[in-house]
Amino acid sequence: MTSSRQQSESGGEFTVGAVARTLGIPVATLRSWNQRYGLPPGWHRPGKHRLYTRTDVAVVGQMVALVRAGMSPASAARVASTVPVLGDVTPVLDAAQQLDSAALLAVLTAHMIHHGVIDTWNRLCRPAFAEIVGRQERGGGFIDVEHHLSWAVATSLHRVIPPPQYGAGQVPVLLACTTRENHALPLEVLRAALAERGILAVFLGQSMPESALAEAVSRPGRTPVVVLWSQSNATADLGSVGVAQAGASGVVAAGPGWYGGDLPAGIQHVNSLEDAVERVARLACPV
Repeated sequence: MTSSRQQSESGGEFTVGAVARTLGIPVATLRSWNQRYGLPPGWHRPGKHRLYTRTDVAVVGQMVALVRAGMSPASAARVASTVPVLGDVTPVLDAAQQLDSAALLAVLTAHMIHHGVIDTWNRLCRPAFAEIVGRQERGGGFIDVEHHLSWAVATSLHRVIPPPQYGAGQVPVLLACTTRENHALPLEVLRAALAERGILAVFLGQSMPESALAEAVSRPGRTPVVVLWSQSNATADLGSVGVAQAGASGVVAAGPGWYGGDLPAGIQHVNSLEDAVERVARLACPV
């Protein structure tokens, strides 16, 4: 089954040999899977070798992971190539509540492969987190479920969306939480969404001390774009903003924590993943 995301990709860019080396499997295995199970690539130019798109590589990579986990190749191919229903949070909630890591990773990875990071985050992950938080408020508990889902989302992002190479002319991009901010998952999601656009962003982590941030933005040869995440007003630290401004070519304040605050002139505030990707892309890849 072919997703709309796959259909939108015009041609491939990776040879079978490159994909085999990346995934650590023989070329013969990839060709066998393509012939037996109809796995990617399905696109080729007349007279040319078949080339894999990034989505193709992600689909085959998912099959490799399932086979190595003990699933038969036929079953793994069926799971990896099936396009999940976007917005169906029930499988995510069931797997998260049961702390079933394998099932949870399989669901999230399949969505990211076939629907991309932004749609998976907005239409699957955010509703799932909202339901979990609602259950916490109604009856308590579910903290372990929330943390397990957070781990699974971050792990799936790294599985499916590896960091790209720096593009020609790209400005370095640094992603950091403010000094007291511990909610780092939104920046993991932003990193992956930017990677889908071919933009490399370096994630510096949660609770970034101002001294460490100052060191990161002042490294020789860098005049980076800096994204600072704040989840709440309590962590909307203007000190971090000032440090970033001192050495950055552009600063983006991301997250709901910045609402109602007086940001310095020239600081752009974003509060959606789509907006953040577009703002960073414009700053990091100037025409």
